[in-house]
Amino acid sequence: MNLPIKVYSDYVCPYCYFAEHMLDQATQGQVVTVEWMPFELRPAPSQTLRPEGEYLERVWRESVYPMAEQLGVQIVLPRISPQPHTGLAFEGYQYALDHKKGKAYTHRMFTAFFQEEQNIGELDVLCNLAQELDLDRQTFKRALETGQYRERHLVSLRHATEEMHITAVPTFVFDRHVLRGVPSSAVLQQFLTQARS
Repeated sequence: MNLPIKVYSDYVCPYCYFAEHMLDQATQGQVVTVEWMPFELRPAPSQTLRPEGEYLERVWRESVYPMAEQLGVQIVLPRISPQPHTGLAFEGYQYALDHKKGKAYTHRMFTAFFQEEQNIGELDVLCNLAQELDLDRQTFKRALETGQYRERHLVSLRHATEEMHITAVPTFVFDRHVLRGVPSSAVLQQFLTQARS
């Protein structure tokens, strides 16, 4: 039986990057369909965090880096200040979905930001990354410049907040089952088993 899994996430959330890794591990050998759902932690025009600030420095030192070491995930605190808004990147995600590249696009956003420190809030950066995924650069660029996918992205955000009552990421949803935060692989596997029953 195929298990549809929705994961609400933001591209600038390191725990969402960890969630991708843990979900891949927990679902090996299983038939699952993972749908990444947009959730902007700090949508424009709200201020985003600065990597040189005390909050991010402390969180990464005390939580993110130790978890990354435990999971064996390569990650760095991107020195992009302030952190980018992710609305445009999520509009690009809607384009990628239309071209059957949603999962690959999500993974590339995570690695571009957390491994290569690329500014995924910039149009040219997003176009380069889309091209890497064999998406047509000019069509992708035009779609983002004209806001072709903006309303669809906003509908996704409203669905997350108003219908699903998402307040934090990552959040995993399997049918009626909801799991918030970054679980261990064992907890995630147990949750998947319960969702199937």
